[in-house]
Amino acid sequence: MKDMLFLFFGFLLLQLAVFAEDRVPTDSMTGKILCGYQGWFSTPEDGFRFGWSHYGNAGKFEPGFCGIDLWPDVSELDPDEKFATPFRHADGSTAYVFSSVNPKTVRRHFRWMREYGLDGVMLQRFPCSPRNERGTTRLDAVLRNVQAAANAEGRCWALMYDLSGKNDVTLETEVLADWKRLRDTMNLGRDPNDAAYLHHRGKPVVAVWGIGFNDGRRYSLEKSLELIRFLKNDPKYGGFTVMIGVPSYWRELKNDAVSDPLLHQIIQEADVISPWTVGRFGDLPGVERFVKHQTIPDLEWCRERGLDYMPVVFPGFSWENLQKGRGRFARLDQIPRRGGAFLDAQYRAHLEAGAAMIYQAMFDEMDEGTAIFKVTSDPPSDDQSRFLTNDGLPSDFYLKKVGAWTKVLREHRPEPQKQTNR
Repeated sequence: MKDMLFLFFGFLLLQLAVFAEDRVPTDSMTGKILCGYQGWFSTPEDGFRFGWSHYGNAGKFEPGFCGIDLWPDVSELDPDEKFATPFRHADGSTAYVFSSVNPKTVRRHFRWMREYGLDGVMLQRFPCSPRNERGTTRLDAVLRNVQAAANAEGRCWALMYDLSGKNDVTLETEVLADWKRLRDTMNLGRDPNDAAYLHHRGKPVVAVWGIGFNDGRRYSLEKSLELIRFLKNDPKYGGFTVMIGVPSYWRELKNDAVSDPLLHQIIQEADVISPWTVGRFGDLPGVERFVKHQTIPDLEWCRERGLDYMPVVFPGFSWENLQKGRGRFARLDQIPRRGGAFLDAQYRAHLEAGAAMIYQAMFDEMDEGTAIFKVTSDPPSDDQSRFLTNDGLPSDFYLKKVGAWTKVLREHRPEPQKQTNR
């Protein structure tokens, strides 16, 4: 009996040691690939009364009214994770989807990350008015799901605010108010029980996406600068390493970027910059041109100023169902994935250019067709709403691919970009 107990506890300790070794280090962004995690999919029956959020279009989710171009693979999900839809597969069977507020499903997503060797995520957060208690409750539920799943599965995570739709007033009343509440109530980023929270340059990380775009955003560069300084320097709520998402052509202040040199000042106040490249090129020669003319000189600009640089890669792009004929991006398979070759070309070119960290767009973004998690090659059969078929590849194809590139980046062990005491 004693021998059996000894063997059992020895096996348990061995398993714990293996899991501890498998945990992703959270002390640096260098050498990591981080996925964007939207976590914004809801269903009418998930308990939060948000209807078919980010699944539907024009308030409906049915043939002809759809917001996603990829369909999730739910074959591994348990019955309490699957929600029936009005869509049908070719054999007449019901098509199911998931909800991001279900902690069991989010845990499953992070388990996939561990199984396929992915590092972790930046959780996208679109803060709403404090008066919208129901919306805030849902956002907090997703955040807690991600926090718990990252810790349980040994992955890393950090919060990213998306400023889309904000103005100078709501940067204060919604974004800053939300940040202060999370810091006061959850000690976000500094909770000793949240070992999975990502750090860089000796401080916890927070990201702000959407600074400097010339697409008519209603918040000013001046207020954006105040926000960055607050997150870095405020004696109570600051002390964070700040990453900012900026336009692709930020350095030249042209095309998708505002032509205001104040953007360069904001960038130099931050610690990590990440130019948004989704849709900026669409084929393999385009990747090479972009990296040659943008990434390489961007990296040099950042090195000279002691900044870290995190390029964005994406597997392809498709935005037909949500756009329904509006605009130049409203076409199924707008940027083809080419069986993974398009994503491979981006990773290869960015790593050869010297990138030490990469942002993968996106883990679960089915709306714009950039998701890398498990999607099906057998989507519903519907003439009114067309879906991509993952090129007929296995549903886990892109998880395996990103996991393989994660290993390449980790083993490449790039030299950390120059650190400063800014």
